[in-house]
Amino acid sequence: MDKFFNSVRLNSDLCKGCINCIKRCPTEAIRVRNGKAVITKEFCIDCGECIRICPHHAKVAIYDQLDLLKKYEYTIALPAPSLYGQFHNLEDINIVLCALKRMGFDDVYEVGGAAEVVSELSRDYIKKHREKWPIISTACPSVVRLIRVRFPNLIEHLLPIRAPVDIAAVLAKRKAMKETGLPKDRIGAIFISPCPAKVTAAKNPLGNQRSEIDGTFAMKEIYPVLLPYMKEVCKQPEELAISGKIGISWGSTGGEAGGLLIDNYLAADGIENVINVLEDIEDQKFEHLEFIELNACNGGCVGGVLTVENPYLAKVKLKRLRKYLPVACNHLEQPVGKEALWDKPIEFEPVFELGESIEESIAKIAKVEELIEKFPGLDCGCCGAPTCKALAEDIVRGVAKETDCIHVLRQYIHKLSNDLSMLDLNQGGLKNENRKGTDSE
Repeated sequence: MDKFFNSVRLNSDLCKGCINCIKRCPTEAIRVRNGKAVITKEFCIDCGECIRICPHHAKVAIYDQLDLLKKYEYTIALPAPSLYGQFHNLEDINIVLCALKRMGFDDVYEVGGAAEVVSELSRDYIKKHREKWPIISTACPSVVRLIRVRFPNLIEHLLPIRAPVDIAAVLAKRKAMKETGLPKDRIGAIFISPCPAKVTAAKNPLGNQRSEIDGTFAMKEIYPVLLPYMKEVCKQPEELAISGKIGISWGSTGGEAGGLLIDNYLAADGIENVINVLEDIEDQKFEHLEFIELNACNGGCVGGVLTVENPYLAKVKLKRLRKYLPVACNHLEQPVGKEALWDKPIEFEPVFELGESIEESIAKIAKVEELIEKFPGLDCGCCGAPTCKALAEDIVRGVAKETDCIHVLRQYIHKLSNDLSMLDLNQGGLKNENRKGTDSE
């Protein structure tokens, strides 16, 4: 699979060519060319901000459809903790889990349960790797992808432990194989995802050769399907939950860091805040921090673009749900082993560099600065690029031209008009002189 595969796509029929998305994209991955938005997949980190901001719904996330369930003989739902925050007046997680079985899954395995295993593994890793402090969470795929293309010096700080959903898929399939006797390829582990970044991570994982997740459903698609089944099972739900407070807390900002049981941590959400924190880490502004949790969406996973509830309300609902739960229900006694660790190093992808060598990059940066001097510095976006600097870089890359800037184009037309006027005057003067010469003859 393409290493720059992403799950955010453009519906060109709906795109009006406005510049809302190019202004919002944190990695400047979008341009408007010929009246339509274009996504540069090498720059895109699947944060979903363009989906959130587009007034015409022209940016969409791709994910699997429900008929995927027919492909496997035995299917397991992997609900993210943020799913529980989508429902009003939910007091028992088992109601959601039983409804998932009622809608067609053969079993469910809570991602929150695996998250508690990750919390325990993380505590041990942080304690043993002081030289890598601050260790950065890798649970948000958008953050990992952002670091891969923009913050190469921070790659060594990434926590090399699989995301909870990947471990959940491993444990769920192992359990299903033992209970059913079926081979692994006839068992489907389907994740209920809050965001497109996790859809991408399932299809094209970073840090791992492959994922055991076989498909991904969008939370907003599952939500209306589940509601009638929840009413059916709400009186006597089967006991299926395996998460405690720590597992459920992973659904919102600060939940992962809280599960580490340490004081020296930082938890930030929202992609702009994430970028600011990463820049501060590069500048060595944080001393003695052990761990940094970063979530691209406001509020954490409850703020994903594939959810239905307001993230802040969802966060309160999760807090209420975990109130009477035990601290944790899962520990490392479960046989996770090496499957919990990354098996493939993450390498820096210099997609934003202008040249293939340092000398070439320096020369092109000088050309960019020269071009910027020609532009008005308004960052108006009328050229289809988010800033004047981005347009200059596009020109240096050979994918845009100076006259894409309407101010430069206006100057060019004005100069051309003056030149034509002068030419016309000169020709007129020449004709008059010729006429005078003819008259005198």
